[in-house]
Amino acid sequence: MITQSQESLEMLVMVSRLLSSKLDISELLTTIMRLASRVVGAERASLYLLDEKAQELYFDVALGLPEDVQKMRFKLGEGVAGTCAKEGRSIIINDTATDPRHSKKADSKSGFTTKSLLTCPMIIKGKVIGVVQAINRIEGDFSEIDKNNFEAFSSQAAIAIENSRLFSSVREEKRKMEIVFKRIKEGAILTDINGGIVIINSSAKTYLEHEKYKFENIRDAFHDFTVKPALETILSGEEPVAHLELYREKPKRFYLDGSAIKLFKEDKEGNQIPEGRLWILADVTAQRLEERMARNFLSLISHKFKTPLASINGYAQILRDEAHSKEMPEMVRKSSDTIYTQGLKLNALVESLLDFVTIDDLDASSLEKMEFDAADFLGEIAEDARGRFKDMAGLTIKIAAPEPVKIKADRKILAAAVKSLINNAVKFNPGKDKLVILSAQSRDNHALISVGDNGPGIPGEELENIFHRFYQVEASFTGQVEGWGLGLALVKKIAEVHGGKIFTRSQLQKGSAFTLAIPN
Repeated sequence: MITQSQESLEMLVMVSRLLSSKLDISELLTTIMRLASRVVGAERASLYLLDEKAQELYFDVALGLPEDVQKMRFKLGEGVAGTCAKEGRSIIINDTATDPRHSKKADSKSGFTTKSLLTCPMIIKGKVIGVVQAINRIEGDFSEIDKNNFEAFSSQAAIAIENSRLFSSVREEKRKMEIVFKRIKEGAILTDINGGIVIINSSAKTYLEHEKYKFENIRDAFHDFTVKPALETILSGEEPVAHLELYREKPKRFYLDGSAIKLFKEDKEGNQIPEGRLWILADVTAQRLEERMARNFLSLISHKFKTPLASINGYAQILRDEAHSKEMPEMVRKSSDTIYTQGLKLNALVESLLDFVTIDDLDASSLEKMEFDAADFLGEIAEDARGRFKDMAGLTIKIAAPEPVKIKADRKILAAAVKSLINNAVKFNPGKDKLVILSAQSRDNHALISVGDNGPGIPGEELENIFHRFYQVEASFTGQVEGWGLGLALVKKIAEVHGGKIFTRSQLQKGSAFTLAIPN
């Protein structure tokens, strides 16, 4: 013969299976309501959830109750349910007529007579999230055994509700993420830490021909593309954000510019644990083809201008010397001086174009790297600059290298970058007393070479733009626009081809400092 405790145990096992199978919150709460009365043999059951903000209990599911009852709310401490939630303990009342804690508010509106109550709090992680209530035991009174069984049921119900809420939260976050992914114009791919693809948007599918290759891992995503740096280098790297370039020659030239952003989660100790990456891919084909055309055009005109300019400047110098050695009219002397001076300026512009085109075509494999001392290097550059600007009054060039710093780079090309920075520091400083400071230091496995000045500074909104090709801060601020606007673009290229970067600090009316960070 099956005992009552065995029946109760079997009922709780069945209840546990049912509750654990429900993840939809509405379906789960309805199931809890239907099971609650069966667990202890009651006529019906009620389920209240706690509104934490209002600190009130409300019916989330109310089977068979009138609409005006379903809208009722109970403050913590109000009625049996409110008292149970406030105190966090179960309450048995076998005669509600004699217990002042019983509120007849619901009965008066529903027309139902409550005779006995078994009320249990639903507690998760020490917090009450609601109350479940068995109403009117069918046979006899509610007992301690009923209370124990009902508490076990309410505990299972609380866990099921929490799991359902977590599931709903995760599902909602995933839905939002999918919406964002779909709306992103760029290609977007979310991967786990092993490269497995979790979400991929339509742009990325189009760029990478997902329908054709059906790839499921980022390692298989870049068919037919040349990836720089190598994909395994990115996947094994420690940096939080890695930049990559993808190029495909056929069926037509296609360029993608990408970023791989490492995503982290916190463990129990608060440590950051990597859990995946977000890959963003932008189609830069038009930009790259335009740059290529511009580079070819610049190379062409630079070489085409060089020969005739050499002839023009040579004869301009002869004319100027002749005009000054003989008693020629003032107009002739001034004209010859102007022709000669402007010819030299034009020649300098063409030379800067040639320098840019040459350096813009560089890659790391073409560098002639060597190790050298930063102080000696800056000393040579400072001496060269003093010679080039010897006729400029009020210019002071100083070197600050308090500690030995070794640089591993292409000395000639790095010198071109520092000279370009010095030229800008002098050219864009309208003050009478111009100060240029060259400094070197070691930090985080990088040699830092800085060129500082006491010029007018650079507006904050221009700090990113100044490294773009052909870009110059407007003449009203700098005082002049002479040049192509290629100097800083050239410096940036030199830093990048060395595997480094350039960054700027500037303060209006106080000056600027440009720093090249070159890895050792």
